Amino acid sequence: MLRYALGRFIQFIPTLIGIYVLTFFLMRVLPGDPALFLEGDHGDDQSLSATRARLGIDEPLSTQFMIFFTDALHGEFGRSFITRRPITEMIGQTMGPTLALGMCAMLIAVFVGIPLGILAALFHNSIWDNITRLIALIGVSIPVFWLGLQLQILFGLQLRLLPISGAGYDEHLVLPSIAASLGMLAVLMRITRASLLEILSQDYIRTAYSKGLPFARVIGRHALSNALMPIITVWGTGLAGLLSGTLLVEVIFSWPGMGRLLVDSIGQRDYPTVQGLVITFALIYAALNLLVDLLYPLFDPRIRYA
Repeated sequence: MLRYALGRFIQFIPTLIGIYVLTFFLMRVLPGDPALFLEGDHGDDQSLSATRARLGIDEPLSTQFMIFFTDALHGEFGRSFITRRPITEMIGQTMGPTLALGMCAMLIAVFVGIPLGILAALFHNSIWDNITRLIALIGVSIPVFWLGLQLQILFGLQLRLLPISGAGYDEHLVLPSIAASLGMLAVLMRITRASLLEILSQDYIRTAYSKGLPFARVIGRHALSNALMPIITVWGTGLAGLLSGTLLVEVIFSWPGMGRLLVDSIGQRDYPTVQGLVITFALIYAALNLLVDLLYPLFDPRIRYA
């Protein structure tokens, strides 16, 4: 397994280099000048030139890229154009809130979506199945920004039950977690239903019933355990996407995470911060996908990594 994990990491290196290159050059082609943002409308040509020299953006693109690439190889992304703080320090401060929001949303999606998917499969074509399919359809159709605004209006402004913005590991997490979790909840619900329905039609399930095994044991030990593989796959990719996809949620609810920092940095043309955040998201995504691959043998003993 260690050799497999090392091979997967080596395979990811060209992808990571491609992300480095794309992030660097895409930021340079965006309209806007960091020096003009810092100096304002009243900056003259001399002050703008001095600011560009101080930021290092007056150098040729090849020189800027080599500096950025060398720093990234050493785990450094330079300093922010705006705050002059190290990028790694800023990412470290915002990663905690993003991970907390992502984990809470993931727990809601798993502990609501999977049971509803099991319920839909066990009562196929019943009223419960129709309700869960409607929930899944709504979950994949509603834009997260619209849902976040509606939650703020209903629970924050009208009912006054929960705060609509701000940070805190208490009731402040409730509305952002619900808004971020709905899409993943709907996908988990649908894949659980489809996977379990396929397993329930197999011959060994009918054999287990004919042997007189209890219903709960047949479903829990024989059916659900064999239906977990596609669920784990969807969960892993959904979790990786969830952590990097909380951007809109963090902006709507003023959550001080990496997503909001990324949006602010793009608006300020803060090249080093955007580059560092994009690479961090890419590394998180790759690590979570590798974790899912390594979890497969725990749920299916037939899988072995050479």
